[in-house]
Order: sequence, then C-alpha cells, then structure tokens
Amino acid sequence: MNNTDIQKEWFSKGERYATEINEMVEFGEKNGWENWKGKEPEDSRANLAGQVFEMLKEANRNNDIENFRKNFPPAYTPIIPLLNAQSQSIEHLQFISDQKIVFLTGTSYEKRQAYLLDHGQITRLNENIHAIGKSKKGNIFAIARGQHISVYKDWDGELINQFELDENPDFGITEITPFNDGSKVLIVSSEGIFLISGKEKKLIHPVNEDNDDEWTSQIDMENAALSNDNSYIAVGDQGYDHRILDAEGNPIGAIGPQSSYPHFCLFSKDDSQLITNSCHFYNGITIGINSDQYTGADIEAYTESDDFTLIDEEMRVYAGVAVKDYYILGDAYGYIKAFDKNGNRLWRYFLGSTISGMTISDDEETLWVGAHSGILHQLKLEKEQRDSHTIGNGNLYEDFRLLIWKNEPQIWKW
Repeated sequence: MNNTDIQKEWFSKGERYATEINEMVEFGEKNGWENWKGKEPEDSRANLAGQVFEMLKEANRNNDIENFRKNFPPAYTPIIPLLNAQSQSIEHLQFISDQKIVFLTGTSYEKRQAYLLDHGQITRLNENIHAIGKSKKGNIFAIARGQHISVYKDWDGELINQFELDENPDFGITEITPFNDGSKVLIVSSEGIFLISGKEKKLIHPVNEDNDDEWTSQIDMENAALSNDNSYIAVGDQGYDHRILDAEGNPIGAIGPQSSYPHFCLFSKDDSQLITNSCHFYNGITIGINSDQYTGADIEAYTESDDFTLIDEEMRVYAGVAVKDYYILGDAYGYIKAFDKNGNRLWRYFLGSTISGMTISDDEETLWVGAHSGILHQLKLEKEQRDSHTIGNGNLYEDFRLLIWKNEPQIWKW
C-alpha cells in the first residue's frame, strides 16, 4: 500500500469512527445507555499504525509536522499495539509561565525523568529529580532530588528553603505541594501523607489512633489536596475515608465515600467547595461540600444527603484542575470532562488512556494533560475543535501531542 492509499484510509476511517462514537455517546447521555441498541463503533486502523508512525518520525525529521497532521489527524485506538512496551505515565505537570511547563515521566515506584516543555521544545532536566510540585499561589516550586527537597521562589529563582526527607532510598513521592510561603511541603506517598517543615516531619494520614503495635502507615490509592489559601488539607486512600485537616494536619471533618474507595480530592479555585471522588473498578462518584461545612463535616458513606452536591456519578478520577468557574477532571477511560460546582457537565473530550497528570496556564487558556500512554497533550480551551476526528463535544483545540515513549531514541511530536 502506498502512502496516498494509507492517508486516504487513515483519514476516512478515522473521521467515520469519531462521528459514530460522538453520536453514540450523545445518545447515551441524553436517553440512557440502556436504550442504546446499536453496535459499538470500531476503529479498524490498527494495521496502519506502524506505517503511520514511521511516516510521523520522518515528518519530525523534516520539520513537516503541520502538514502531516492535516493528512493524519492523531488518534489513540489504532496505536494501542505500539504502546505495549513503550508507554509510561506522565505526571507532576506544573505550569511555569507563558507556554512553559515542567513534568516527569514514570510513577513514584519507577525511575523518573524530568523534562521542561517550552513553546513546543523539550529539554531533559537533571536525572536525579524524582518529584516536582508547585504552590497554589505565589509561584513556589518544590524539587525533590535524592533525600533533599529544595524550595524556590519562581522556577529559576531564589532558593528559600531546604528539607531532608530522611527516608530510605526507595521512598517514592506520589505528589508534592509546597505551601504558598515555602515554609512547609505536603508529601503524598504510599508510606503515608506527611507535612514537612524545618522543625518536623509529621505523619498526618493515616493515624494510629488505637496505638496498635501491628499498625502500618502503608496505603494504596493515596491522595491529598491543599486548599488555595493553605488553610485546609484533604487526605484519603483506599482504606480510609477522606478527612479534612487544618493547616497543621489536625482533623476537623470527614467525608465518607459514595462509591467503594476514596481516590481523589480537589478544592475549587476560590476554596468555596471541596470535591472528593471514590471509585469502583473504572467508574466512580464525585461529590462536593461547601466551605462552611469543612469544620465538623460528617458525611456518611453510601448515603444520599442534602449535605453534599453530586458532581458526577461516572468517573474514576485520576487528575484534575480547578479553574475560575469549574473543574476539569481526567478519568480512567481517557476522558477529560468539565463540571461546574452544581454538578452540571459542561463538556467532554477524549484523549486515550488513563489520565495521569494535568496543569493549566494562569490565564486558563492552555491546558496540558498527561496520560499513562506516554502521551502529553497541549490543548487550547474555548477554541473550536481542530478537525473532524475529535471525539468529544468541548471547544478544545489540540496544538500538538508529544509521544514520550520508553524505547524511542527521541520524543516525537504529532
């Protein structure tokens, strides 16, 4: 098959698949999935993926990405066979300025690599970096190298604090968030959730309340969120309800899961609401409580109540950002979806595999999303969709995606 035939087949089948998927999802959302009687659309382009990937690499070498993308709009499903030995998680996405972000490849229990993305250009950073976090306000960055955490004012700015982890060499950081003044950092790990300051390293979750000699701080599905004003911390994991803590890590409220296992939490941008997600397999339920409930919150598990707002009852949430008026959440199925504080879904947009990280520009115009596929997406919000191959109903325009794969000699742009 020559390149022209490949292009025609890729384009026509991709356009048809996207149209059919969008029609099916729209029907299911409006009429209930139990009423969908049609076949599930099938993307039958896997046989083309290898050749298209080789053509993509050639377009990269020839600096002809724009033209290539017009002829071969990107897709996820056909390239799944290429991901088996190549994919990796993209995490710790942090916005720096303009069109510049930093991120890591690899999970907390793997060898990680940090990268800087600046106007589409990638730079490999120090190989000893294994965690990067950013404050909610004030442009404070925390960088973990070995057993040290260095805290900076601005990305290339002044070193304002330094902490010792005092852990074994294999201690993996799931997430790290410095406080707005750089005085403390919140660390999420499978060995527990900690507050680290110059004077102490305090385990704030879980807590051995019964003084059990067999007790361990080991947790799964560990998750936490720091409020934007740093007054509150939300924590949770597979075995414990979400809890609300004050800035010193003292418990002040509890939120029981409405699905099986607490999995994710996030404060709204103005801190007026806290959302918590609990999951069961690939699905989940997200609820929100208002800020006047944080102190003394006591939400009973698996029980409908006027004390919370149902935000969503489908997604197992892995990553999210809060913008001025709504949330953008990424799920296990590879969708990002936007919800307002009342639980109205504003849009959905499909990227591919499980979402692993997300960050947004300060002007809320550019969104970066990482996935377990080893693909990083740069998207423009409130801009008309780029092509007829887009799966979703949101006004999002993909500038490009980067294929950051384990065994490839370089990062490929699509």
